[in-house]
This record gives sequence, structure tokens and C-alpha cells, in this order.
Amino acid sequence: MTTPALLMLAIDLAAALILSIALYYRRHRRRDLVVAFLGVNVGVLAVATVLGTAEVALGLGLGLFGVLSIIRLRSSEISQREVAYYFAALAMGLMAGLPTTDIWPVTGLIALILVVMWGADHPRLLSRSRHQIVRLDRAEPDETALRALLGAQLGGEVTSLTVQELDLVNDTTLVDVRYRVASARPNRRTNDVPNRRASRRVASGSTVAAPAASAAGRSDELRTTGAVR
Repeated sequence: MTTPALLMLAIDLAAALILSIALYYRRHRRRDLVVAFLGVNVGVLAVATVLGTAEVALGLGLGLFGVLSIIRLRSSEISQREVAYYFAALAMGLMAGLPTTDIWPVTGLIALILVVMWGADHPRLLSRSRHQIVRLDRAEPDETALRALLGAQLGGEVTSLTVQELDLVNDTTLVDVRYRVASARPNRRTNDVPNRRASRRVASGSTVAAPAASAAGRSDELRTTGAVR
């Protein structure tokens, strides 16, 4: 192997570790997919390195990208997020495995993939959006009433819903719903007002209780002196 090929091998392995562990595993904690991403990346890198000639490069790239459809059909169903990580791992392995004399354009493209995946899968990006499949214990054919019911149950604004099953016999409804949760930022000014009022009440109660206690002490004193006399 040439020096650029060895450098691309090291760059690809480092990028695959960043993608699968630093980005995906730290956010989603699925060890099985970390193994899958690394295996796809290294496997595609090895195949592209062995078969990477100018005559078969285009057909090789198109064929390897068809692997994802096989994975989708032959294995357990995965979400679109995991499909994006599969594409990223496959693309990095393919670019690093093809023969090249200038490694910097390929390195820049690999870095671009990592930056895009970091930003697109960031927890703060569209953090209020949620997706649930909900089964209700009532058959509700009216979409407006269903939207209001789901909004009240989920505590958010329903943006879209799809009725997957309406069972009139068992009186249930299966809904695929997407919604936005309400903002959970507390208002510091409104929270400080009750606390200040409570502290003022406690302070005023303590100042009132002190004279009452002193007056009670004086009355007891007078009674004691009267009894002695």
C-alpha cells in the first residue's frame, strides 16, 4: 500500500470511531449499532481498496450503496436516524478506500460528513418535537376531536397525526402522532413573587409573636408577685 492509502486508512478509522462512539453512542447508547457502523465502514473500506480501479469505481459505489436496502429488509427495522448513520459510515469507507493521490479533498469531505451528522443529530435541534404511536381506549373518527384529545393527553401541540387503525368493535384507535411539547422554562420573576410574599409573612409573624410573648411573660410575672404578697 502507498503512503496516501495508509494515511486514508488511519483517517477513516479515526472518523469511524468519532461517528460511532463520540457522536452516536454518547447520544443514543446502542452498542449493537456501534458494532454495525464500524463493521460497515471497515468492510466497505476493504472492498473499495481491493477493487478500487477507475473501471469499476462507479459501479462499485452504486453497488455498495445498495447494501442499505438489504440491511433494511433482512434485519430488524431501524429508524431513519440509524439509516443516516449507516450512509455516513458507508460513504466514509468508500471515499477512503478508492485510490487517490491527494488526500486533502477526501479528508475534507469526511470532516464535512462528521460536522453535518453532529449538527443534524444534536439534542438541541428541534428538541421540542416528539413522535409517538398512541392507542386510545375509544374509537374516535373525528380528527378535530382526536387532535384535541391527544394534545391534552400528551401535553403539547399536535402538529400532525395519522390514524393507523380505527377499531369500532373493540372501541380503540391507533394513532401515529407528531407533536411539540410546551416550553418548560420557568419564569423567575413570577416564581420570586410568592417567595418574597411568603418571607414577608414569616417576618411579620415573627415580629408580632415577639410582643405577644413578652406581654404573656409580664402577666405571669404580675400573677406570681401577687400570689407571694
